[in-house]
Amino acid sequence: MDLRDYIAILRQRWILIAASALATVAIAAGLTWTATPQYASSTGLFISTSQVSDDSQALQGSQFSMQRVKSYADLVSQTAIMSRVVDRLELDETPKQLGEKVTATAALDTVILTITVTDESPERAQQIAQTTADVFVGYVGELETPPGQDQATIKATVVDQAQVSDSPVSPQPVRNLGLGLVLGLLLGAGIAILRHTLDTSVRSAAAVSEASGAPVIGSVPFDKTAGGAPLLSDIDPYSPRSEAFRVLRTNLQFIDPDAEEKVFVITSALPGEGKSSTTINLALALTENGNRVAVIEGDLRRPRIAEKLGLVGAVGLTTVLVGRSSLADALQTTSHDRLNILTSGKTPPNPAELLQTKAMSNVIAELRADHDFVLIDAPPLLPVTDAAIIASKVDGAILVVRHGETSHEQVRIASERLASVDGRLIAAIVNMTPTNTRSSGYGYGYGYGYGYAPSASEPQRIAKGDKPEREPTTSRRARRQAREASVIPPRSAGDRATGSSTVSLDEDPGAEPPEDDAERWEDPAVEPRDDPAAPDTSSWLDASQGLGDEPGRSNRRD
Repeated sequence: MDLRDYIAILRQRWILIAASALATVAIAAGLTWTATPQYASSTGLFISTSQVSDDSQALQGSQFSMQRVKSYADLVSQTAIMSRVVDRLELDETPKQLGEKVTATAALDTVILTITVTDESPERAQQIAQTTADVFVGYVGELETPPGQDQATIKATVVDQAQVSDSPVSPQPVRNLGLGLVLGLLLGAGIAILRHTLDTSVRSAAAVSEASGAPVIGSVPFDKTAGGAPLLSDIDPYSPRSEAFRVLRTNLQFIDPDAEEKVFVITSALPGEGKSSTTINLALALTENGNRVAVIEGDLRRPRIAEKLGLVGAVGLTTVLVGRSSLADALQTTSHDRLNILTSGKTPPNPAELLQTKAMSNVIAELRADHDFVLIDAPPLLPVTDAAIIASKVDGAILVVRHGETSHEQVRIASERLASVDGRLIAAIVNMTPTNTRSSGYGYGYGYGYGYAPSASEPQRIAKGDKPEREPTTSRRARRQAREASVIPPRSAGDRATGSSTVSLDEDPGAEPPEDDAERWEDPAVEPRDDPAAPDTSSWLDASQGLGDEPGRSNRRD
């Protein structure tokens, strides 16, 4: 990983880092608040030789004193001196306990010895420091006096009297809180990088593509309200989730663009990755674009689609496969136009064997003939083999991967399961991605999740929960049949409802439109242009009618 990857990790896990910093700062603040203030008092001693007759002896004496002062620094807090201080001050501490409060330091290349005492009381600290210096002066005189002589060769002189301190030396709130903050940030960053290193779940589209070997055709953002309103028809049409399925719809239509009818199985590696909801919502998005869509509830073990759509689940795929019902009788219509559902039916004891039968292939072929898209909701690949069986009978499989839950290894094994039965993994969908696209690595930078929905000042023609009014479009089959009959399929809502208002190529362009077709004739896309200076919009209007229209055709002949 390079520096950019580390920065991305820190941005993704900033909450963990902030929590770690706050925790350490809180601990540092607690320790600082509960700590007993300590006061320090210091005194200075000068170590020198007692007899100096000339310059050479002075130099030798100075060097001898510097050598001695290093030893004296270790000698100050020893029991020999501390016991005398305890006796003189009549302290309750033992010499060892008192020695822990006393420190002595010698400045480099000097003969100055500094004795510092730390205590809870500033007066007591000053008293102990001064007494320790006085005791040490006498102890040096005894230690450095040769036998049979009455004068010591080395003497210690107090040059700096101990003073009473006004401010405590500890605790230091600013220092403690600063250190706590720095340590917390470092600890949090370390934990974040460690978790990222140990985390094997897929968290980017690139990781999903690498593990599956298939392109990612879209990502669905996480919506905490999806449990109560899982269908696109129940949520705001301008929400990021709705726009994500429109992106999926668009990308799916570019898979095998020459095929008139397409059959895909939608599965996942493990349960709980949202494959059933993804199947239903993708089907709804396809019907909004004028496609006839059939959904087969191929998960015969844990069916969910019938429950989500409020359909009858007792009669469905299993009853058709065993010959107890015809496909026409088992296929259920929904409140959504151009969407038909074949529920799972009763749960069989042998789902895999039923899905392998020729009857299953016949069901797929019959639905393919009557629909533009057939989507099959299949069980997960890793627990059971049902999805792999279905994948061998259809045009391809789409793998739903849950962001941050499915591991890299699970995605790889799922793709291998499909390859082992000659199943074609054509694409992957990343589900439940973080809404913050800057840190998740998903999204295209556009859409309603980026403030592209209508503003509050614009008239709200579509209320939440209502179906958005869309310009009716026709399926490829209908457009093909229309071209063969030299008739342009109708584009108005009224025309699609009746199926009778077609415009012949031989129709008089100057004829007055029928009254019930006034709405279609008032459409600027088909209104004849009398102004020669008006811009020619026929090219992009024809392109907006969908793939398959012949260039140069319009709903009226100029």
